[in-house]
Amino acid sequence: MAVRAPWRDLPERCGPWQAGRASSYRAGPSSYSASVTVSAILLDAGGVLLFPQPDVMLPPLRAAGLAPDLAMLERAHYWAMSVQDRPDTPEPQSDTWWRSYLLEYVVACGAATGTKCAQLATAMAGEIRGFGWTHVAAQAPGALRALAALGIPLGVVSNSDGTVAGELRRLGLCYVRDGGPAPESGVEMGVVLDSAVVGIAKPDPGIFRIALEALGVPAGDTVLHVGDSLRYDVAGALAAGIRPIHLDPFGFCPVPEGHTHITSLAEVPALVVQE
Repeated sequence: MAVRAPWRDLPERCGPWQAGRASSYRAGPSSYSASVTVSAILLDAGGVLLFPQPDVMLPPLRAAGLAPDLAMLERAHYWAMSVQDRPDTPEPQSDTWWRSYLLEYVVACGAATGTKCAQLATAMAGEIRGFGWTHVAAQAPGALRALAALGIPLGVVSNSDGTVAGELRRLGLCYVRDGGPAPESGVEMGVVLDSAVVGIAKPDPGIFRIALEALGVPAGDTVLHVGDSLRYDVAGALAAGIRPIHLDPFGFCPVPEGHTHITSLAEVPALVVQE
């Protein structure tokens, strides 16, 4: 069972690296004043590298009279995650998370709140199995190549359904060597962890410890974890003793104090201080 991190009081639990410096870690890379070399970078998959597939999400939305474009779908993802991150939002259970997410997702796509909105979210949750997280974020390939060029150990830590490693490889984003030939495209990772495979999910710090052990890197504030969720990524990283980087393109984070925010994955290389 995953450990539920006490994320609701994040500003008071940000660790010794943050104490007394909350304001200097709230914006983008220009406010990141670290003076140490980054030893490893971990990335979330959903919302960082991948989004729900538009070809899967759009038909039921259009059937309901909605006409979101790709930009609206991306914004809807971050809105839905931010609502789940609110301190007054009950923690979704594994069997209700997808519907809870979709309820806010369809609202951000223009659905009026109420019974029809709830019915649409319920219908989509039943029809769209496996979540369909196969749409590559526009900036992901270039940002991954830029991170790989830094020569720093890289890994992916994802709450998923057992498919994330295969999908990242199939989509040409990143992979872990398995003894066979390397794919024709994609960035080599030291580790790709899927919560359904390892049996531990964020925010349990154990999943981060497994990743760092695989990379041969100790926990500490020289390790960055980039994710799109305050509840799972930021809280989990803090609990593991590593530095969270919140990918928050629209400024939706409900508790912005005490951790770094970026608006694009392309900003991450600028956070790395080389000595």
